Amino acid sequence: MQESSTLIVTGASRGIGAAIARLASHRGYAVAVDFNSGEAEANRVAAEIEDAGGRALAIRADVSREHQIVELFKTAERELGPIKALVNNAGVTGGFARVENITAEAIEKTFAVNVTGAILCACEAVRRMSTKRGGSGGAIVNISSIAARTAQPASGSTTRRRKARSIASPLALRARWRPKEFGLTP
Repeated sequence: MQESSTLIVTGASRGIGAAIARLASHRGYAVAVDFNSGEAEANRVAAEIEDAGGRALAIRADVSREHQIVELFKTAERELGPIKALVNNAGVTGGFARVENITAEAIEKTFAVNVTGAILCACEAVRRMSTKRGGSGGAIVNISSIAARTAQPASGSTTRRRKARSIASPLALRARWRPKEFGLTP
């Protein structure tokens, strides 16, 4: 039996990440459904994928923590098969505040997840996918949110709904994320 290709989707317990996880499974990938919070939602996404005949595993990992990223990749590879793709989707807004009310803690957390975490996940993916290191190749897709362009303050849930509506509609997903364009076939 041929081992399936594995796709890791960070921040996959809801919204865009969950939609990408479902679509990737439909296209033949085994899917690592990463989450930091939202365990019930991540388990639900994984269960939906398995109920539809796919393979999925919900894995808790805070992408702002390097050791948790390493464990995410080890677990996904051990349980689902070789890593063929990564979708860096996890992100935080840091909350909305007037400039004079922004804290160093909020800035650090935002950069740790959105910048450092995405880069460290990419590094770990390259370690496994690089043909120079014995891998069979693959792709890394970085997702950005329109939340960065939102002019008016909104609660996180409102921002997530707006983000999901504008980017993750089924038509938008088909238009924006085509594994074959990245040379990926499960």
